[in-house]
Amino acid sequence: MPKMKSNRGAVKRFKKRANGRFKRAQSHRRHILTKKSTKRKRHLRAMDVVTDADTPAVRRMIPGT
Repeated sequence: MPKMKSNRGAVKRFKKRANGRFKRAQSHRRHILTKKSTKRKRHLRAMDVVTDADTPAVRRMIPGT
């Protein structure tokens, strides 16, 4: 039986938390930042949690977690 392969993009994007859920960075912080307010950019810095509906998909992409 071959080894299970992780989706390397998913490994870079998601980190498992102690409670079993996954944390992720928020989008819309890469470019065109001049039109976005300082408050909006500051709030996008914070990590967010993957929704319950998407968690099974993340688990499939990262076996062994």
